[in-house]
Amino acid sequence: MASRRQFSGQQKVQILRRHLLEQEPVSDICDAYDLSPNVFYRWQKQFFQQGAAAFENGRGKLEKNLKKKVSKLEEKIAHKDEVIAEIMQSHVDLKKKLGDL
Repeated sequence: MASRRQFSGQQKVQILRRHLLEQEPVSDICDAYDLSPNVFYRWQKQFFQQGAAAFENGRGKLEKNLKKKVSKLEEKIAHKDEVIAEIMQSHVDLKKKLGDL
């Protein structure tokens, strides 16, 4: 039984490029690389489905990091507000105790 060959992502793109840019027939490419046309078309489908990621330039990751940072800052502000409220309550209680209010 023959073992399966593994193509890297870069190799797959080069193979797809031969058809998409150089207009080489799929049958010739499949013969040259001993590929099933089904495999070729599966790679092509995957390439186009995930192609948008190439244009995002990390925006998704940047957006996720920014949302995480905003969330942490909102938590800090909420904690700060709680501490201020406790201090103010202690201040009011102390003024009442000393008879200033």
